[in-house]
Amino acid sequence: MKISKDLQKIKGDASFRTFYRSKKNNSIVVYAKKEKKKNLLIYDAVNKILIKNRIPAPNLISHDYKKNFIEIQDFGNVSLFKILKNKKKNKYLFFKNIIHILNKLQSIKTKKIKNFLNQNYKLELYKNKILYNEAKLFSDWYVEKKLNKNKSLFKKKFKNEINKLLSKLNNKNITFVHRDFHVSNLMYFKNQIGLIDNQDALIGNKAYDLASLIDDVRLKTNNRLKKKIFDYYIKTNKKINLIKFKQDFEILSVLRNLKIIGIFTRLAYRDNKKQYIQLIPYAWKMIDYRLKQNKIFMDLKLLLKNNFPEFIN
Repeated sequence: MKISKDLQKIKGDASFRTFYRSKKNNSIVVYAKKEKKKNLLIYDAVNKILIKNRIPAPNLISHDYKKNFIEIQDFGNVSLFKILKNKKKNKYLFFKNIIHILNKLQSIKTKKIKNFLNQNYKLELYKNKILYNEAKLFSDWYVEKKLNKNKSLFKKKFKNEINKLLSKLNNKNITFVHRDFHVSNLMYFKNQIGLIDNQDALIGNKAYDLASLIDDVRLKTNNRLKKKIFDYYIKTNKKINLIKFKQDFEILSVLRNLKIIGIFTRLAYRDNKKQYIQLIPYAWKMIDYRLKQNKIFMDLKLLLKNNFPEFIN
């Protein structure tokens, strides 16, 4: 890709995309040679679904799929993460607003739309097989690098425990799931909160995005605030079966943070993105906290404690 003088490369994320800001056009150029269908075509399609449902997401300005890029609206660089990490008080008020956005997301009925190549795109189901393969990244990468003995036995037992947890999920896959719903992907733009990094969206479990928000590995929050956010979500969703939903929330939080540990290890060793390593201890801390909340985790907790005693109490 030929870079014009107007374009300034900006900080990327954990994906294979490269981002450039055009101050002239108030736009972001997203370049992706690897996984370009997901990072360009699907990203734009999901943005269109959000916009159609009056949830701010970047508009498409131009595209050249053959040259591996799209140009989208620039939502600036003020994420809610930037706001909240320096805020000592009133974080809860921000999270209440985020819960309202989450409720709006979860009311989306649109499941298919045309992408910019005029092809139909339909959101897929967040099947247990996908959840399993994501959690398996923990054993494929972290265990492979960090466990010195009995790797094969651990992996076999880990597989059984993950499948047991997946069998205990209660909610059906009927809800729009952003799949990376946390404050780093929520941008404060023109007095509104907009969503970015939307390409992984699926139709899944209602508890997933709440777990992603509350047990966000990037933003440390105390357990009291976590509970307040959870309780506020329940207060705004009165038809939920609390016991069943809470179990799903806890299972999905544990699975998500196991996945994150695996992904961050892969980023460090495969992609030389070492900065993600520093987030792993907090992911472990949240796993440890959630494992204590429900007896269904007893066997998984024992397995992790026997092999990673420095992280599981």
